[in-house]
Amino acid sequence: MKILFFSLLFMTVYTMNTSAAETYNTFNTDTFLNVSYGDNALQRMDVYPPANRSQTNTPSLILLHGGGWTNGSRHSLASYVDSFKRRLPQYAIFNIDYRLMSPVIHFTEQEEDIKSAVDFIAANAGSYNINISKLVMVGVSAGAHLALLQSYKNKQPQIAAIIDFFGPADLIDMYNNPWNAMIPHLMESAIGGTPQTNNAYKELSPVNFINTYTPPTLIFHGKQDYLVDVSQSQALQKKLEQNGVRNKLVVYSNAGHGWFGNTLSNSFDTIEIFLKEII
Repeated sequence: MKILFFSLLFMTVYTMNTSAAETYNTFNTDTFLNVSYGDNALQRMDVYPPANRSQTNTPSLILLHGGGWTNGSRHSLASYVDSFKRRLPQYAIFNIDYRLMSPVIHFTEQEEDIKSAVDFIAANAGSYNINISKLVMVGVSAGAHLALLQSYKNKQPQIAAIIDFFGPADLIDMYNNPWNAMIPHLMESAIGGTPQTNNAYKELSPVNFINTYTPPTLIFHGKQDYLVDVSQSQALQKKLEQNGVRNKLVVYSNAGHGWFGNTLSNSFDTIEIFLKEII
């Protein structure tokens, strides 16, 4: 029951807003749907390689959906896929599902899934005709948390850049300084124990794995976000700055846990500029 409530806490606003991304006509390009990177039914991805791709030049976007770690699917980012096709037509897009948290699936398994998916993409770079030195992680909410962990903790394959939409970054601070009285109880249920008794809080906090080699990171957050407080992204940026890592934090003063319309268009504009400077 607590895990379900944890999910609902992080899903409520997210579900309302990610479905309202920019709308464009679907492109008639190669697609490989429901590609397996593991044995579980949720270890699947949809792959959208661009035309005229090559292992020398073609970069990739690896998308991770949100949903409080316990819900959601890659299909919630379908409109994001269409927007990226329109705005970044030279990129291959990998839209990934991962096992959802349950009594038998925990953060560790989710981390393993993301790593397996990225390793699968790298191992099949020749088949997809992509450059594995140009991999960009894009995560939303819980998916952003997992994207940051993958990019900061694992050195191979090296991630070239991360796009973080309001992802939790410091679970210890999230527990010790909650913006909602329920958060510590929900985290105890999801992770087990407290930061004082369980080292997993540290291992699950992306801020603890930042160093001078950390990939460039673009961060988006709504100042009115009552699900993941903006302080999480501010702490992330502070740690990136301390280590001399290229970064940019965009805070939308009137946005909450997700946004749409002109604000979302501005996010995509910012992503385009950021990636053109880095990739």
